[in-house]
Amino acid sequence: GVAAFYALRFLLGVAEAGFFPGMILYLTYWFPAAARGRAIARFMTATAIAGVIGGPISGVLLNLHGIAGLAGWQWLFLIEGIPAIILGFLVFAILPDRPQAARWLTAGEKAWIISRLEEERQAAPDHVSTLKEAFGSRRVWMLALIYFAVIMSFYGVSLWLPQIVSSFSGMSDLLVGFVSAIPYVAASLGMVVIGKSSDRRAERRWHVALSAFAAAAGLIAAAFLKTPAIELAALSFAAIGIWGTLGPFWAMSTEYLRGTGAAAGIALINSFGNLGGFLGPYLVGIVRSRTDDFALALLTLAVWPFIGSILTLSISHQAAKQIFADR
Repeated sequence: GVAAFYALRFLLGVAEAGFFPGMILYLTYWFPAAARGRAIARFMTATAIAGVIGGPISGVLLNLHGIAGLAGWQWLFLIEGIPAIILGFLVFAILPDRPQAARWLTAGEKAWIISRLEEERQAAPDHVSTLKEAFGSRRVWMLALIYFAVIMSFYGVSLWLPQIVSSFSGMSDLLVGFVSAIPYVAASLGMVVIGKSSDRRAERRWHVALSAFAAAAGLIAAAFLKTPAIELAALSFAAIGIWGTLGPFWAMSTEYLRGTGAAAGIALINSFGNLGGFLGPYLVGIVRSRTDDFALALLTLAVWPFIGSILTLSISHQAAKQIFADR
């Protein structure tokens, strides 16, 4: 029934809530700050790659409607859920907690990683390191606001992308699934390039701000350009901007957080951002239902990465160097 469905969805959210902040924290145990932008970007390309393969696979699975008495969406949930369960057991059994336990690293490599991370910890004694400091830090809340603004557009686009593509293409569900993969391909490539650039230049602030601005520009263009191919290109450009913010943003955030404060701060930023993950798609749905068109919905989404860009640039250059310790 409906109640059971919502209850299970709630439990799924509870179960997965700690995954992303846990993974960001986990990466800080392995990668020094100078390499963290591209490391986080490469990890997060999984979200874009999932869009590349998820759209076409979902289109195929929805066509299984009626087989074995199951609806298409039930087949989708069943088949796409099984790999995650298997992977969970494999990760628990194989993935080491820290470099010290990694059998594939030499003693010298382990010592280098550990010493670099310790040097960074000692060089930044004023960074947030306790639970109380994390929740009381204005800087953490500023990061949370920036992330909220970005995630509004992240989920607003990703959850509505198939319907947006369908609205301007008139394609079948299967073809929509394949075409919807194109912005994710662009996003995955853009994430790697932007993350690498951020590390190479030892700079986070402008990489976050310009990526967010590009996201806003792409969404505005998609709202006004009605030629299908051009609108798809604009959505792809927006996707590069949206996903491109993530590597430099989390590198910037984790360079400021450490110890107990890292776990609490990352969780706080992520939780606040996830409110945007709820409001973004909801806002698109409301605007779409009242206008019978996605143009105004895309313009509404564009406001948020623009706000995120402005908030990021509101941090002065000198403050960014001092607070976020780009190197």
